[in-house]
Amino acid sequence: MKRTLTKTDRIAVPVIIALSILVPIIVLILMYLPERYNIFGTQTGIFPFFHAVLNGATALLLMLGYFFMSIKEYKLHRNVMIAAFVLSAIFLVSYVISKISNDPVPYGGEGFLRPVYFFILITHIVLSAIIVPLVLFTMYRGLTGEYEKHARVARWTFPIWLYVAVTGVLVYIFMWPYY
Repeated sequence: MKRTLTKTDRIAVPVIIALSILVPIIVLILMYLPERYNIFGTQTGIFPFFHAVLNGATALLLMLGYFFMSIKEYKLHRNVMIAAFVLSAIFLVSYVISKISNDPVPYGGEGFLRPVYFFILITHIVLSAIIVPLVLFTMYRGLTGEYEKHARVARWTFPIWLYVAVTGVLVYIFMWPYY
């Protein structure tokens, strides 16, 4: 059976792939800027707290969306997942602004917490890059009514997205004394 791309797939798939490549590259470049431009004149700790709130709210919405899907309340599931996507998009824009505005803050913890923190941080970073195409494809397939394809990719997207959201909060908690 030969697979053909639909008319919308011919546009959406390359856009999703391009965003999936560009977003992590842009974030990486911004982390290594030689000079910061504090656009809003904010203090260092403002952005991380805001990001933790967004990540925590996203995690709650993801769990609520999963619940609605499990009880077959698909309209509520869709609306909650769109809200989680919007919060994640706001997070991404805010994160980019924070990288432009503030120097990175090093982790100052010692002892057994140090390797725990770096394990959480590294897995969080790696999975945040992986989650971009997964979320975009999951949202696209759900919104275009391709529910079988949506469900197949959502099985991977949900746990990874939830992990990234929860570990985003954990990274903030670990870093809180150093902001």
